Amino acid sequence: MNLDYEKLIVYQKSLEFIEIIEPILQRFKYRIPVIDHLDEASTSISLNIAEGTGKFTPKDKCKFFDISRGSALECASCLDILIRKKKISDEEYNKGKKILYEIVSMLIGLLKSNSDRVYESNIDYNSANESI
Repeated sequence: MNLDYEKLIVYQKSLEFIEIIEPILQRFKYRIPVIDHLDEASTSISLNIAEGTGKFTPKDKCKFFDISRGSALECASCLDILIRKKKISDEEYNKGKKILYEIVSMLIGLLKSNSDRVYESNIDYNSANESI
């Protein structure tokens, strides 16, 4: 028997992300703030997806999906910091960022399907890794 949130691909992806980063979290004998934050934010993704799915109004659902999306972006920033500090490998970084991109994309889809907000059309923003 599955609860509604367990059926969501984005929820399953959030658990997959937790599995991916757990070896990174366990590697640090002495916790540093970015590791603690990564642990908390990664947990927040899953918890807020579950809570949002259980709400009845679109506005309430969106509140928790927004929080979850924010937590996913925080995790991405934590990975950016860890790679710059040379605390994780390129492989760990790329794997984590790939799944976070998928999670954020799916959460935006959930937000759009539960909201009457106006969104920009697909605008291609330059990132720091692209030439301007």
